[in-house]
Amino acid sequence: MADRTTSSITIGAEPAAIVAVIADFPSYPEWAGQVKSAKVLSTGDDGRPATVRFVLDAGVITDEYTLAYHWRGDEAVDWEIAEPGKMLSGLTGSYRLASAGAGRTEVTYELAVDLKVPMIGMVKRKAEKVIVDTALKGLKKRVESP
Repeated sequence: MADRTTSSITIGAEPAAIVAVIADFPSYPEWAGQVKSAKVLSTGDDGRPATVRFVLDAGVITDEYTLAYHWRGDEAVDWEIAEPGKMLSGLTGSYRLASAGAGRTEVTYELAVDLKVPMIGMVKRKAEKVIVDTALKGLKKRVESP
């Protein structure tokens, strides 16, 4: 994996509440704009999803693939591609959560995408940025909504 796209946002909630939304994959189509469906295929010993099958439509990147997740309590979750799709050859990412005081949490999202088809680096990074920014804004809205 070459370049990674990273962005952060502060959410008005404790880490556990945010991780609960992150782990609720079947609800992703409601708040993560590019995710058309997400199906949990297996869970880990902690009861959290371990593998998840996604259908993604992010404009220039449209695909179906499976990700493997590694949870570290309410502090972080990492993932990597477990079953590539037609376009994606690699995908790694993470959410990192850090207390920002007063019931607020800073969430940092990092993403790297490798494609099977040639794509200009600038276009690929723009797609990554759209995915990251949309996910963070959607996560914030979902967590902070009553």
